[in-house]
Amino acid sequence: MNNRKTRVENDSMGPMTVPFDAYHGASTARSLANFQISPLRLFPEQIHAMVALKLACAKANMELGLLPKRKGDAIIRACREVRAGRFDAEFGLDVFQSGSGTSTNMNVNEVVANRASELLGGRRGSKRVHPNDDVNMGQSTNNIFPSSIRVAATPLLLTLIKAAENFSKTLAQKGKEFDRVIKSGRTHLQDAVPIRMGQVFNAFSRSIRKDAERLRLKIRHVSELGAGGNAVGTGINTHPSFRKRIIKNLNAELGSKMFRVAPDGVEATHSTNDLADLSGAVQTLAVDVARICNDIRLMASGPLTGLNELRLPPVEPGSSIMPGKINPSICEAVNMACLRVFGNHHTVTLSAMSAQLELNVTMPVTAYALLESLKIMASAVATLDEKCVAGLEANKEQCMAYAMASPSLATFLNPVIGYEKSASIVKKALAEKKTIPQVVLEQGILTKEELRIIFDPARLTSPEIYKKGKIDR
Repeated sequence: MNNRKTRVENDSMGPMTVPFDAYHGASTARSLANFQISPLRLFPEQIHAMVALKLACAKANMELGLLPKRKGDAIIRACREVRAGRFDAEFGLDVFQSGSGTSTNMNVNEVVANRASELLGGRRGSKRVHPNDDVNMGQSTNNIFPSSIRVAATPLLLTLIKAAENFSKTLAQKGKEFDRVIKSGRTHLQDAVPIRMGQVFNAFSRSIRKDAERLRLKIRHVSELGAGGNAVGTGINTHPSFRKRIIKNLNAELGSKMFRVAPDGVEATHSTNDLADLSGAVQTLAVDVARICNDIRLMASGPLTGLNELRLPPVEPGSSIMPGKINPSICEAVNMACLRVFGNHHTVTLSAMSAQLELNVTMPVTAYALLESLKIMASAVATLDEKCVAGLEANKEQCMAYAMASPSLATFLNPVIGYEKSASIVKKALAEKKTIPQVVLEQGILTKEELRIIFDPARLTSPEIYKKGKIDR
């Protein structure tokens, strides 16, 4: 104990030495000794969510006459202090612990119980408020822990949805700003017919907006809580109205109307599929965000030996040795965040599959992976939005030069002279390093006026059909 003063506390397994000034007790001390696998710790948002559930349960038990008012009030006050972050240092357990999260549930029970005991004039470890009998009354780790994941995930999900919606708006604004910028399309990384830069960014905007809509649909199931279902979800040792009272008090404490009783307590206890489904939607957003980052990196490549169609806002020096270099640093950082989300989703998916009979025993790692994805994805999207996309500029001249030099312009000749003849023009143009219009004029296939109409920039990126002898002049 590094010469710290200690006290001895007892649990069902016997005595344990605990730092004298600690608010945790014997069960937490055992877990701290048993689980020293990684530096990863559960997020404070989940600890605070679990404490909010403890508070709601205490209120429900008081309403039902099962918990004395004096004890209940002390538990409620202690819970609010923990939720305010006052005791965050007391929650240092490894993510890799008991698969149901029992270690963390007891950690929370002990901290709340010891603080509540103090509030009643007792000392830490006195069990004037008991961690199991009082703080954990009517509860089991098996439904409190997964419920805490859902309670913690919901506000993070709302933050992510808002970030995605804002990003979609920024992309749409760029779509409007770049609407007259004509560039060469590219398929298979080869020249394709022209497209407006505005069309590209409008498509990006639509993708992200759909991702936000998909995320919002997940709220319905993630907000179902199995709290009060006890060991296997049947509600053993609880009052028939306990679960409804928990949800009522939880919503009141959080200022929310979002959470509701899970229709099937057993399903809510043994399944984490709702969390895997949410993780999948976060990953889908990450796929679109990563794709946008990669497209921006390609279009901004250069400035002299790449595409140079976009100009990045400079955010930092790009090299420690090459002066004046500007790199797509924001895109690269966001791409790495997306890679982390992909890995987290794989973890959550395999964890959901690992449920056995009446319980999933991979919940702590599920919680860590899902909540991390929600947190970093919201920050990554906001960073890409504010520090990169909002400051993008289009290189109009370069974009137009690529579009008009592309051999794909021959596609517009198909309705006029046919596919095969157009293909021969492409081959000749590439062989002689000429443009498509140059070859067409040299061979006398069309007049300058006809070519002007066919290759009018205003018509290159919208539905148009030209027939020989019927070109509208």
